[in-house]
Amino acid sequence: MSMAITSSSFANHGEIPIRHTCQGHDTSPELFWENIPENAKSLVLIVDDPDAPDPAAPKLTWVHWVLYNIPPAAQGLPEGVAEADLPIGTLGGLNDWQRTGYGGPCPPIGKHRYFHKLYALDIMLPDLKHPTKAILEQEMQGHVIAQSELVGLYQKQ
Repeated sequence: MSMAITSSSFANHGEIPIRHTCQGHDTSPELFWENIPENAKSLVLIVDDPDAPDPAAPKLTWVHWVLYNIPPAAQGLPEGVAEADLPIGTLGGLNDWQRTGYGGPCPPIGKHRYFHKLYALDIMLPDLKHPTKAILEQEMQGHVIAQSELVGLYQKQ
């Protein structure tokens, strides 16, 4: 079986509840993963929106959450996880608000897609001191042994 990422908060290609957005409490969704490869040394989670600012004319991918060095034994993340409560060893990168941690959907126009991408790596990465998504992806090159994604949808009410 291949690696999978799911959420109790929303189905794949389903609507993200308002509590996980800027119009709600901006709390991260509960995430689960399974079938992590036995030879995985760490996991990476990147949440981004390729539809910014307008899905009819996207210009950039907005990064909402960056986590790396998640232990492969971790089976997921609880809803509203605080940085202090992340699995031991997990490090955070910068989102596009230039801070660590989760930043929920807040699309200016239209219905956007939010990709929750999980990667299994064959290495533990060094402490990259709050890397951007681009820097993290460079460091991951050649080390991804499995990946999975969960897509949520959101449009402001």
